[in-house]
Amino acid sequence: MQMIKTFLMQYKQTLMAILMMSLSSSAFAEKINIAAASDLKFAMDEIVTQFKSNNPADDVNVIYGSSGKMFTQIQQDAPYDLYFSADISYPEKLAAEGFAAGPATPYAFGRIVLWSPKTQLDAAKLTLEDLTRSDITRIAIANPKHAPYGKRAEEALRSKNLWDKVEAKLVYGENIAQTAQFVQTGNAQVGIIALSLALSAELTKQGHYWLIPDTLHNPLKQGYIMTKRAENNKLAHKFSAYMASANARKIMVKYGFNLPNETASQ
Repeated sequence: MQMIKTFLMQYKQTLMAILMMSLSSSAFAEKINIAAASDLKFAMDEIVTQFKSNNPADDVNVIYGSSGKMFTQIQQDAPYDLYFSADISYPEKLAAEGFAAGPATPYAFGRIVLWSPKTQLDAAKLTLEDLTRSDITRIAIANPKHAPYGKRAEEALRSKNLWDKVEAKLVYGENIAQTAQFVQTGNAQVGIIALSLALSAELTKQGHYWLIPDTLHNPLKQGYIMTKRAENNKLAHKFSAYMASANARKIMVKYGFNLPNETASQ
């Protein structure tokens, strides 16, 4: 009888230990949803991969899209914990309206380029004035109504008095990633896209780019916020801190972003 009691006691202790280990593992595993501008696609994917290599139990889910549309979604209580916008004015507005756990934080300055596949045109030899050529009939830009990169593309064209001359040729992407896809698939011959996309391994193999002078448009100052719903989410705070790390900053520079408080590299 004593042996049976001892066995049952040990069995109970084992079950309790397994339960405690399970609860402990669950307690440390957290999840966040990140809303990120499409220009961050390749850079953010690398940053998340590095982050998760050091935090394998944590679940980091990134949704890419246009900054303006995600801004509206957060106003409508979309379940995002961090919001990385290509235009800092969007997170600043959310912070002012009480949707953020703190003020907007600048994280980079973006650049725009002319890009085209080698099979279409050699964009490295083009300028904005070349977009008026009769053999160029389809030009892709992001929709200026809600995509910051589209707004800057419009500003650059207007600064050269080219908007009215090329407007009929324009094909609008919902975000900057879709804009690049239009050019990749031949739905446009050339596009004004993010430098960060043009520097990706995929697009570098396919085509060339010409850097549009940043004097032709307002700065693409980018910023992020932690949303109100993530105020007590430890993983959101941990990932936010990681964005300021040397590893994350190195990746951002790799994709052509200029970082706040640093001399422009382009």
